[in-house]
This record gives sequence, structure tokens and C-alpha cells, in this order.
Amino acid sequence: MIVVGGEALIDLVPLADPPGALVPRPGGGPYNTALALGRLGERVAFCSRVSTDGFGESLLAGLRAAGVDLSSVQRGPEPTTLAVPSLSPDGSAQYRFYVEGTADRLFALPPALPSGARALALGTCSLVLEPGASAYEALLRRESARGLLTLLDPNIRPALIADPAAYRRRFLRRLPYVSVLKLSEEDAAWLGGRAEDWLAAGPSAVVLTRGAAGLTVRTREGAEHTVTARPVTVVDTIGAGDTVNAALLHRLVGSGGPVDWPRVLAYAAHAAALTCTRAGAEPPYAAELSG
Repeated sequence: MIVVGGEALIDLVPLADPPGALVPRPGGGPYNTALALGRLGERVAFCSRVSTDGFGESLLAGLRAAGVDLSSVQRGPEPTTLAVPSLSPDGSAQYRFYVEGTADRLFALPPALPSGARALALGTCSLVLEPGASAYEALLRRESARGLLTLLDPNIRPALIADPAAYRRRFLRRLPYVSVLKLSEEDAAWLGGRAEDWLAAGPSAVVLTRGAAGLTVRTREGAEHTVTARPVTVVDTIGAGDTVNAALLHRLVGSGGPVDWPRVLAYAAHAAALTCTRAGAEPPYAAELSG
């Protein structure tokens, strides 16, 4: 089983017609990753704190429909976090967040993960907002020490980071507990580091998403592989990076031997491309990737 920890929120996605209209859609990087893993047929559990409000109920309904284990979900009466993306002409998104007093940031360290957990993925807002950020960091350290494969996706949201220098230091302190670091070119530029330095700190692989240029991985052994993106008509890129997380984990956890990185990256690129053809975070199902 793969456990995904982090926020579940509502994206208020802008519509082209009528202009200015917003449609609520389930979102949050970890939520999207868990949903994508469920659609890929993976055994997956979501580890978070979710509001008991109507948005929270709809978020959990989406995960249930994808077969996600919800036994590690904590509940609270606080409101659901809201994110308002603004879309660029190329479909990329920037976000404004409404996070004060919301349920997900009050996540507490659970005594244990579900039985059979083999991997843990963390990322996005949950790495920033306290007190939950410290609880997720404690979870990362504990499960790494137990031997789980760990994936970290910083998925930087500058609007949420009050002290960039402190965040960068904290990011580096997390790396010894990370197996796979996945980040975008924009994340890497904001963090200001280099893949070789991050690899030296702990991860066995760094996967860089490069938009239309595809995906690149660098490994601790010095290997480097790149696959190109699949050409598609992009509606928006919401959830594409989260789908990459899911595809990577799906293939890495089941590999059982040396990682065939070109095949793993090609699978992730295919999954991300399909997500980009749909409005909001709508990752593909396994049957759509069988070709």
C-alpha cells in the first residue's frame, strides 16, 4: 500500500464562459496524488485532516469512488481550505489560498500507518502550514526510519511561504529522509539548488518536470534520463504534477528490481499529458494508459 499525506482542498477553477465564474473542484496536491493512484488501481490510503463541512464530504466521496482507504483521515469542524487558480494562456496556474483556521492544517501525527504500507508521499501546502507541517515532517522521519520508500514533492506555493530562507533550510533538513525528490523546474529555481547537491543529501533520485520539454531524472549513481512530453491540446495543467507523483510511485513500488527509469518516466509523461487535456485535476484511469 502507498500512503499519501497532505491537504485536501477545493480549487475554485475559473470558467471561460461566463467570464469570472468559478467552479468548485476537489484538489490539493496530495489529494490529487491519492486520487490518481486509486484510478491507476494501486492500493492507496490518504492520511490527512478533512473538514466535516460539505466540501469535506465531497472530497472524501471522490476518494471513496477511486477506492482510496480513508482509515487514516482525521476529521474536524473547521472549514475546508480554498484555492483560487488563475490560468495563463499556456494553461499553467498560479494560486491564491484561503487557509486561516482550516481543518487540514491541524493534522496530528498518527500513531501508525495502515498495515502493509510500503511507501509514503508528502507535498505542497502541508509542508508549510503549521502545526500540521511539523506533524507531517515527524511522519516522514518516522516512516523513513522504518524503511518505507518516501517521495517528497515541494510543489512550491510562494504565496504561503512567509520566510523563504527558513523554508529553504527546512527543505534541506528533510532530504536525508527522502527516497525520491520530485519537483518542477519552477520549484528548483525558487529553491535555488542543484540536483547533485540534493542527491548528496539523501535521495536516490531527483525527478524534474519540465512542462512541454518532458521529464528528467538524475540518480545518485550518476545516471541521467529524459523523456519528452506527449503532444496534446492543453486545457490546463492543474494536477499534472500530482499525476506524475502517482505514476512514479505506481511503477517504483511494484518494480521489484533495478528501476527502468526511461519506462517509468514515459509512463508518468503519458499520465500527465492526459490530465492536461481535462479541466481541473482529473487524472486518468489505468485502462487509458494501457496502450
